[in-house]
Amino acid sequence: MPVSSDAPGESSQAWRGYALAALAALFWAMGGLTAKWLFTEAGPATEAWRVSPLGVTVAPVILAGARALTAFVVLVVYLLVSRRYALRVSSRHLPFFAVFGVVGLAGVHFAYFMAISHTNVATAILLEYLAPVVVLIVSVLFLGERLTWTLPTGVALSILGCALVVGAIGGSGLAVSPAGIAWGLASAVFFAAYSLMGRYAAPRFSPWTTLVYGLGFATIFWMLYLGGPAGVADAFAVPASIAAVLFIAVASTIIPFAAFLRALHYIDPTRATIVATLEPVIAGIAAFLTFGESFGVTQLFGGVLVLAAIMLIQAPGIAEPSQPFEVPPAS
Repeated sequence: MPVSSDAPGESSQAWRGYALAALAALFWAMGGLTAKWLFTEAGPATEAWRVSPLGVTVAPVILAGARALTAFVVLVVYLLVSRRYALRVSSRHLPFFAVFGVVGLAGVHFAYFMAISHTNVATAILLEYLAPVVVLIVSVLFLGERLTWTLPTGVALSILGCALVVGAIGGSGLAVSPAGIAWGLASAVFFAAYSLMGRYAAPRFSPWTTLVYGLGFATIFWMLYLGGPAGVADAFAVPASIAAVLFIAVASTIIPFAAFLRALHYIDPTRATIVATLEPVIAGIAAFLTFGESFGVTQLFGGVLVLAAIMLIQAPGIAEPSQPFEVPPAS
């Protein structure tokens, strides 16, 4: 069956895809800022903050494993209560979910953290948000996407906007190292894989099914990497950290990933990943309002470029709908 933003009954609802992708970007941004507030200790660097940090100390990699585990448990309970049908899949689909969970969910976070360890945050974010380039290339070469001038232009504008917002241009600059570049590009490929596999899953499974099984396999990855449940014990050591992990599992994992997967029912992966580049823009503005971080003219201009990219790829009479690509019928 064809899957495209211009499929019958879908073209008039494409706005839902853009809105859901923007919602995902919003919650990813808010999740990152919340984690920063929760897991930063008070000190000279936080004196300008408009809200005092909570100061729960958990290593980022342990937090990633703990939030995957918590999100999986919360989502399973929710689906058992309200949407049991979403848990029913054939065993032949499990390899797909395994790749989706390990590469698309766990892989992108692992590669991002590794990129930060070898470069800096600005470089890691910029490299991760090269994902629209990967998605566009794969979609055009292998999935029958029509290459119009709006899509590569939108991709270029969104990446340039991200570079300005995170300070890769006109700010702290890039920190280049071979390992950092490799891990950053890997995070872009993994995020692109998440988007493309999510689009592939759209006609086959509900977003809840894709997400719950993806989280299950992502949890297995993190448990193996961290040495079992004991590896995430620090994240559940005190009530404050338990509450923090639970909030992040829901607000920056379940809600945004489910929204993004649902967005792929209405718009193609290239457009969805371009909209997702709103994340650093939202995070930058919120960090300015909450933590007193710098958000000057350069960052503002970057945000305008990202918004221009989103307007360009969906503006009636300018953007051309993508060609549908064929996938086997859902079974």
